[in-house]
Amino acid sequence: MIKEPLQQATSGVIEAHTPGTPQEALLCDMDLPLRGIFYPLGYAVEILTNRSAVLKAANQSFGHACSSRTGKPLQVRVGVSDREGLQCPPEPTRREYNHLYSLVANADNQALLDLKTCTSFIWMTQAAVDYKLYFRHNFLDKAVYLLLGASVVTDLHAACVSKNRKGILLCGDSGAGKSTLAYACARSGWTYVSDDTSYLINDSEAPRVIGHSHRARFRPSARALFPELEDCELTPRLEGKPSIEVPTSKLPVLRTATESTVHFIVYLNRYPSAAGRLTLLPNGTATQRARLELYSAGEVRAKHEKILGVLSDIPTYELQYWDLDQGIRALERLALSA
Repeated sequence: MIKEPLQQATSGVIEAHTPGTPQEALLCDMDLPLRGIFYPLGYAVEILTNRSAVLKAANQSFGHACSSRTGKPLQVRVGVSDREGLQCPPEPTRREYNHLYSLVANADNQALLDLKTCTSFIWMTQAAVDYKLYFRHNFLDKAVYLLLGASVVTDLHAACVSKNRKGILLCGDSGAGKSTLAYACARSGWTYVSDDTSYLINDSEAPRVIGHSHRARFRPSARALFPELEDCELTPRLEGKPSIEVPTSKLPVLRTATESTVHFIVYLNRYPSAAGRLTLLPNGTATQRARLELYSAGEVRAKHEKILGVLSDIPTYELQYWDLDQGIRALERLALSA
């Protein structure tokens, strides 16, 4: 939802600045008269900026979602300068120390975030914002989900599907087939929640995750498995890896859900001679593995590690499989179990 422009600041201190002052060189007094409120993962996030192109980019990233949670909106400030330049900046270098996080592409395109106070500012050039996918994937989306991950949710490297009202997290190493198996389940009538990233709701009594059910993402090799992806173009992901991203509304997916309670956790082990077998793993396995996959640091990481303890008592399995139909049948047995 894009709102009317904010009133311009009239502070005498700001008006006293003239071109060439140290404050102007620091870009600390950039006027951000435009704002829009969006709802990624159902949480309110307010974007403050001086360019309408930023709000259009935010609408492309988050316009699919509506409000489903209460609470004060997080604020993300994006200031766009008129520095000259036509080339797309390089992929930003990411650094983190305790609750401080930076994204630096070059001197004119960077972001600073305090994950403890959820304070952030993104400085961009107009040329960088004009490269819409670059701006969204490397700065805007990244900043928003970092702030949400530091305050209300905990990221899980897992897909999620459900059947018979039983949600199953699909976990495993990169290339284990989380996205493809989740989509194969959805094509077979399961409810689709997320591909390879799910967000554990921090304050939920029962383990519950939110997913990007509005879209599905695949590696380029998935074209060989699903004919409907043959003509789909490649798009960049947050980490710059090429992928195929398609709205689920354009795919043969009958049921989607933005959230699911987690009843089972399954780690995928895919290899050619696998027999489609589920093996029960010790309690606490999911918590231990999820903690190893955290990207957070310092106080934020300590909070995430504590929250992940909620996964300890969820029945956790390893699925040894190779064929997608074989994997679906094994998961159906699990969903139909008591």
